Amino acid sequence: MIGYIGYPLLLIASLALILFACELFTNGIEWAGHKLNLSQGATGSVLAAAGTALPETSIPVLALIAGGSGGNDVAVGAIAGAPFMLSTIAFFVTGAAVYIYSLRGRRERTLNIDAKVKERDLGFFLAVYSVAVLATFVPRGLPRYIIAACLSASYVLYLYLSLRHQGEKGGEIEDLHLSSIFKLKHRKRYIFIQVVLSLALIVLGAHYFVVAVQRISEVAGVPALLLSLIITPVATELPEKMNSVLWIRDGKDTLALGNITGAMVFQSSFPVAIGVAFTPWDLRGPTMVSAVIAVISAVVVYLTLKIKKDIPPWILLLGGLFYLAFILYLIF
Repeated sequence: MIGYIGYPLLLIASLALILFACELFTNGIEWAGHKLNLSQGATGSVLAAAGTALPETSIPVLALIAGGSGGNDVAVGAIAGAPFMLSTIAFFVTGAAVYIYSLRGRRERTLNIDAKVKERDLGFFLAVYSVAVLATFVPRGLPRYIIAACLSASYVLYLYLSLRHQGEKGGEIEDLHLSSIFKLKHRKRYIFIQVVLSLALIVLGAHYFVVAVQRISEVAGVPALLLSLIITPVATELPEKMNSVLWIRDGKDTLALGNITGAMVFQSSFPVAIGVAFTPWDLRGPTMVSAVIAVISAVVVYLTLKIKKDIPPWILLLGGLFYLAFILYLIF
C-alpha cells in the first residue's frame, strides 16, 4: 500500500526538483555564455546541451558496469532512446510551448532562430546517427572500434565549429539567482557554483524520477528493453524539455532549439560510441524502429529549414505524431 502512494509522490517530488533545477540552470548557463562571450547558438547547443545530457549519459554507463544481458539491454535502449525522444517529444513540447505562450500573449507565434546554427546541428545529427544505426550491420571487433572513434571525433569537430560561430549574443539576462538571493556580484565563481548546483539537482531529480517510474511500471510487467527505450529517456530528457520551454517563454528561441538539437548531436556521438564499442549494438525490432523514426523526424525539420530558412512551430508538432506512431507500433 505504501508503494502505491509513495512512488507516485516520489514521481511528483522528483519532477518538481527537476523543474526548479532547470530554472537555476537556464539562468546560470545564460550568464556563463555571457561571461565567455559566446553566441546564443553556442550557449544552447554546447553549454546547455552537454550539461543536461549528463543524466541520460550516466544510465547506459552504469548499466554496462552492472553487466549481463539485462545491462546490455538497458544500455542499448537508453542510448537509442535518447535521440528518439529528443527528435519527437522534445520537438513537440517546444512547438506546443510556442503556441501556448503566444495564446497567453507572452510571445510571437513564429520562431526567431539562427538558421545556420540549426542547419549545422541537424546536419551533424543526421550524418553521425545514420552511421551509428548502420553500425549494427558491421561485425564486432576492430571495425566497430574504428566507427566508435570516428563518432567521438565528430563531436570534437562539432564543438570546434560551434564555438567559433559568431552569432547573436545572449541579449538581456535576468539577474543571477544566487546573486539576487545573497546580494552578490555577478562573478564567474558564483555562476559556476549555480550551474554545478543545478546540474547536481537535475541528476538527483532524474535519478529518483527513473526509480519511481521503474517501480510503478514493474506492476505492468514492462520488459527491461522497452522500459529503457521509452520510460527512462522520457525522464532523463526532461531537463532539455523544461529548459527549452523556459527559453521559449522568454523568446530566446535559438537557445531553446539549440538545447535540443545540440543534445541530439551529443547523444548521437559519445553515448552511441560507447554502445557501438562495448555492447552487441544489435538494433532490431523496437530499437531499430525508434532509430529510423528519429532520423525521419530530424529529416523533416532539416529539409523544412533548408527550403524555408525557418522552422514553423507546427513542423515541430509533427514530432508528437512520430512518437504516437511508435507507440501504436508497440501496441499492434
